[in-house]
Order: sequence, then C-alpha cells, then structure tokens
Amino acid sequence: MKAFVESIRHGFAGLPRFAGRDSAGRFWPYAGAVIALFFIAAAATMIPIMSGTFSRMQSFAAEHPDQATVTRGPGSYSIEIHGNHPELMPDMTPFFTVMLVGCALAVLLLAAAVTRRLHDRGRRGWWGLAPVPFLIIGLTLFPRLFQSTLSGQTTPGTLAMFGVMMANNLLYLASLALLVVLLAGAGQPGENRFGPPPR
Repeated sequence: MKAFVESIRHGFAGLPRFAGRDSAGRFWPYAGAVIALFFIAAAATMIPIMSGTFSRMQSFAAEHPDQATVTRGPGSYSIEIHGNHPELMPDMTPFFTVMLVGCALAVLLLAAAVTRRLHDRGRRGWWGLAPVPFLIIGLTLFPRLFQSTLSGQTTPGTLAMFGVMMANNLLYLASLALLVVLLAGAGQPGENRFGPPPR
C-alpha cells in the first residue's frame, strides 16, 4: 500500500517533468488513480441527471396514465412513455461539460507520466498523443449527434455524422490500444537516450 501511495505522490509531483524515465510500477498506480477520479466525476454528474429524468417520467405517468405504461415486478420497475415528449429527456449539457473538462484534465495530468514511461521503453513522448485527436473529435461530435437524435430529426447529415463518429471511435480505440501496449511493456535495461533507468 505504501508503494501504491508513493507512486501516486510521485506522479503528481512529476506533473511538470517531461524528462527522464519511469517504471511501470511507478506509472500504473498513478494512471489508475487519475482515470478513477475521472470516472467518479462522470458518475457524480450522471446520477442526478438520470434521477431527475426518472422523476419527471414518474410525474408524467401519474398525470397522463393514457400516455404511459408502468410495469412493476419483483425487483423491477419501468416506465414506457408513448409518443414524442422531448421535455422528458435528460439535459445532458452538464454531463458533456464534465466529460470535456475531465478529459482535458486527465490528458494534462497524464502527459508527463506517459512521456516518462514511454522514455523508459525507448520511445519519444509524442507517441502518447496518438489517441488525443480522435478523443477531441469524439468529444466534439457526440453532443451534436446526441442532440440531433434527441430532437427526432434524423437527416442524411445526422447519418453521415454517425458514420464519422463510428469510424472515429474505432480509430480512437485502436490508437489507445497501441498506446497501452507501448506503456505496458518492459523498460529498456540500462541507460538509453532518455537517461539512466528509473530507480
């Protein structure tokens, strides 16, 4: 546990340090902590949004029983709303904002640590940027696609955006997988062009 906490402390202390090398044991606890904080923030934003949406749907079902089907069973409860009622849909703006800010913070918090880990593998830090353009495109397109789908306006432009989004997601996952493979490998023994091996 002490080594885990020390690795996280080392990661935060090294935020401005892009030189040198870090071992996998130093990198992964810190990276895991940053990613966990991101998911906690996303969940903390999403829970009240979905709770508010469910409350609105319950109220609507009680006020308009002819436009809703409520199904209750042991351990289950569902509401099906008939017709188009966009006012009942969740306002995802806070979630998208948290995702955008959270992703930007995660990239900033991980940048130096990823660079040092790649240096330990004998690679330049620029390899760490491979998924970033696809992440930016996804974070830009997804809110637009969600809003156009939510409004019920499926146009040829919406379908084209969906295709671009799918292709972008595949490229993002491929570049992220490549980066994880590069980060997960064993460091180079002895000194390399980025310095001596990490202690």
